Amino acid sequence: MSTILKWAGSKAGIMPALSLHLPQGKRLVEPFAGSCAVMMNTDYQQYLIADINPDLINLYRQVKEHTRPFIVMAAQMFNQNANFEDYYRIRGEFNLCLSLTLLQRAVYFLYLNRHGYRGLCRYNQKGGFNTPFAKNDTAYFPLAEIETFAVKAQRATFICADFKETLQMVEGGDVVYCDPPYDGTFSQYFGEGFGKEQHTQLASMLSGIAEKNAVVCSNSDNQFTRQLYSQFHKSSVNAPRSIGSKAGEGKRGAEIIAVRAPHSDPVATGESVA
Repeated sequence: MSTILKWAGSKAGIMPALSLHLPQGKRLVEPFAGSCAVMMNTDYQQYLIADINPDLINLYRQVKEHTRPFIVMAAQMFNQNANFEDYYRIRGEFNLCLSLTLLQRAVYFLYLNRHGYRGLCRYNQKGGFNTPFAKNDTAYFPLAEIETFAVKAQRATFICADFKETLQMVEGGDVVYCDPPYDGTFSQYFGEGFGKEQHTQLASMLSGIAEKNAVVCSNSDNQFTRQLYSQFHKSSVNAPRSIGSKAGEGKRGAEIIAVRAPHSDPVATGESVA
């Protein structure tokens, strides 16, 4: 199922493989919301969706709570602002205009995402959105995706929080899925970035949570991540690439899906399990 946003690293392209590793449970907890591809392609009773990016979480809340006004305003913006100059004017207003309402900011964010370069969500050190215009793309207005998301979102709670705060909210019976900024790729998504220290903290927390809850995590397939998740069962998948040297039509890169659940045997050697 398609998503509202185009998104670098979206899990939509590997959902058939990923779904095999997501067990049943009452609630899915996702500390890294992204495009919400996993939420839109699974069927849990409830969802706790978090991200440190307030613009992303605001978009999801506005679509959930104000669907029709959002659609009307967004469709008008797409219809009236289609070129290079429009994009940079709107990006400037998004970054500098303090009088924008939360609903307007959500509309602006969708516009910038759909007209920006390959689903890249990037901010400068001052917190300004600075993804460049996608010169050769025709922006798609995701009406059907917005309407479908608004229905599914009634099962979800959206919070602006980092992964440490979010994982502390995990309850018995929850399933946890993490899709952090990948090791060795663009990590200056929002705030101070996501480096090896954060990856190590995340893996440590997930190992603890896995004593009571099913945990699934995606990441780059390399020596560092395989060592981080040495006590998890791992499988490798080839995922589409839209950003970086491996990006482009038909280009793919290796990722791991690391899985651990209560009462499962830890992988003693850290070797891949297909």
